[in-house]
Amino acid sequence: MSDHLDSIDDLPPAKKGAADLRGVRPLDELRGPIPAAADEVHLGDYAKALYKRRWIAITVFLIVFISAVVYTFTATPIFEASTQLLIEIADPNVVAFKEVIEEGQPNPDYYQTQYNILGSRALARRTIDSLGLWNSPLLVGAPVQRPFDIKALVGRLRQDRVESDGPAEETARQSRAINRFLANLAVEPVRNSRLVDVKFRSTNAVFSARVANALARNYVEQMLEYKFTASQEATNWLAERLTEQRTAVERAEVALQQYREQNDSISLEDRENIVVQKLADLSAAVTRAKTERIQKETVERQLRAIENNPAALETFPPILGNAYIQRQKAELAELHRQQAQLSERLQDLHPEMLKLQSVIDSSQTKLRAEIAKVVQSLHSEYQAARTQERSLVAALDEQKGEALSMNRKAIEYSVLARDVESGRQIYESLLQRAKETGVSGELKTSNIRVVDQAEAPLSAVSPRPRLNLGLGAFAGLILAFGVAFLVEYIDSRLKSPEEIKACLGLAPLGIIPEIRKSRSTSPNPLVNQGVPQNFSESFRALRTNVFFSNPDEGPQTLVITSTGPGEGKTIVASNLAISFALDGQRVLLIDADMRRPRVHDVFELDQEPGLSNVLVGDAKPSEALRKTNTAGLWTLTSGRVAPNPSELLGSRRFTDLLDSLGQCFDMIVLDTPPAMVVADSLIAARVASGVVFVVGADMTSRYTAQTCIEQFVRGRARLLGAVLNRVELEKHRYYYSRYYRREYAAYYSAATS
Repeated sequence: MSDHLDSIDDLPPAKKGAADLRGVRPLDELRGPIPAAADEVHLGDYAKALYKRRWIAITVFLIVFISAVVYTFTATPIFEASTQLLIEIADPNVVAFKEVIEEGQPNPDYYQTQYNILGSRALARRTIDSLGLWNSPLLVGAPVQRPFDIKALVGRLRQDRVESDGPAEETARQSRAINRFLANLAVEPVRNSRLVDVKFRSTNAVFSARVANALARNYVEQMLEYKFTASQEATNWLAERLTEQRTAVERAEVALQQYREQNDSISLEDRENIVVQKLADLSAAVTRAKTERIQKETVERQLRAIENNPAALETFPPILGNAYIQRQKAELAELHRQQAQLSERLQDLHPEMLKLQSVIDSSQTKLRAEIAKVVQSLHSEYQAARTQERSLVAALDEQKGEALSMNRKAIEYSVLARDVESGRQIYESLLQRAKETGVSGELKTSNIRVVDQAEAPLSAVSPRPRLNLGLGAFAGLILAFGVAFLVEYIDSRLKSPEEIKACLGLAPLGIIPEIRKSRSTSPNPLVNQGVPQNFSESFRALRTNVFFSNPDEGPQTLVITSTGPGEGKTIVASNLAISFALDGQRVLLIDADMRRPRVHDVFELDQEPGLSNVLVGDAKPSEALRKTNTAGLWTLTSGRVAPNPSELLGSRRFTDLLDSLGQCFDMIVLDTPPAMVVADSLIAARVASGVVFVVGADMTSRYTAQTCIEQFVRGRARLLGAVLNRVELEKHRYYYSRYYRREYAAYYSAATS
């Protein structure tokens, strides 16, 4: 199939490339540092991702929707009956007095308490007893499923926990029956009202209505019994307190009577009033006596000061105010006037004069005696005032002592009297309350009324075909979208040229479509062996992009590598070499993968002698070079599998070989091992003109590829760009619509015809 050269010198020198690429802008300028994230995501990207994951989304949607359909048409119909109750805060006001249980007080927890009572185990047990449902298959069977409700779930968990701690008389069978009863029961308050709906679900419509009505009836009866029991307990308690209080009142009255008899306190209240009145009168009298004594004492002091001075004494006010003394003084003055008249006519010894003198002396004697009486009277009045004051003060002190003694007796008397009075009031209050409690206990009024009784429902509440199918379809769509986007999000494999540019920072050189086995008879499709037109056109576009990405003159050496095995780098290298040869260039394809070589299988050549034989000196280059069926394309197979490929590629001999071969060929294509597996491609890239990176679509992780590219960047290799290989254009037609459409195939056919 191929021809050997007698000597490498038989090859003519390499000519210049097919196109003059001087002045062409290299694609290196398009490359930058490897970004950490992709470009901004648009709505179209979501549509593409959803289209690509359509089978996962369709599968999830069908699973959810079919599950909803199966449940809807196989589930047992569930009927729900509802009884509506009105719960008032206060009872009807039949009597004016207060009842034992005060429900009219503002209590924010009142209604919540009533709702909990409606859903209590005690009321459930009472209802089951009244209906005889302990062995009913409608109750003992599995509980009816309800829509998910976190409150109901918490309630069931609490019931399960209380099941083992329930009353001793509650058997395990009864406990399970009550749990199932409560699982089918729902208490739903009507918002912004005092109404509450009591709902019960079962597989029988009549049974649901019967249980709901029985529960409401038993709830009303239980509340009435609770009030009656509370009234009876209060009545009994009040009767006991009445007996005790009656005994206490009797003891207090006996003690008060004994005190009266011992202290002569029969009329203590009247005596106390008299003593107080006398004490007040004596206090006023003492005040008056002191005032009078002070006045008398003042007169006494003045009188003692002038008592020996007759002239001053006559001018003393009490004497001046004495009418008798003034008359005597007037008569004496008249006698002196007569004496003065007679003395003008008569002598002193005249009988008339002597007689008049005798009368004057007698009048003066009377005057002095009267003044002496007045003085003595004033002295007596002062002494009397002092004596009266002392007697009144003594009487007041005595009255005070009597009042204090009376007060001491009154204190203890008042204490005993108050005990009697307070005990009597408490007894009367208890007696009144006992009578009221007895009357209120007989009242059959309730603040709870049934507004609407439950009736047998005509239609089932579950399942609801339209609702279930609608919810199933909606949930299926949401879950399908979510799973599709989740799979797309966690899928880090490179799938498009945009991702290559955004994640790897490499210029996308082209995409190579995947060829189905049914459309290719060869396991190694080559562009000159009857492959689809789009496959051939992809390599022509790749060849052109490689030309523009490497504008240097002279022979070019390209390293073709990939991140890992299985990404199709050998097929890309082979077809790229064929494309260059078909363009009229002299091309040499070297299989530098001396670990797992494949070029000899692609072109159906012998593996030896090859590159390894040439590098170790076992063969000459002219003996190892083989010409293929494609005009202008030569190959150099890998040769014998070497134990040290990296050392061979890094040797001076390999560099000299490339230099000598570069004089004979326009393009040398090196098929190297995967870069993340071994370092062969990194070593070969040092002496190459450029590196073409092959990325398997939906095969290579972006993170692994980034690590691989960083190794080439650190090794200062010239990365020309990346090729997206094995792209399933037909399978993901919409996803790759910007690169390939169905009508393009007709254009290819027209171009080749």
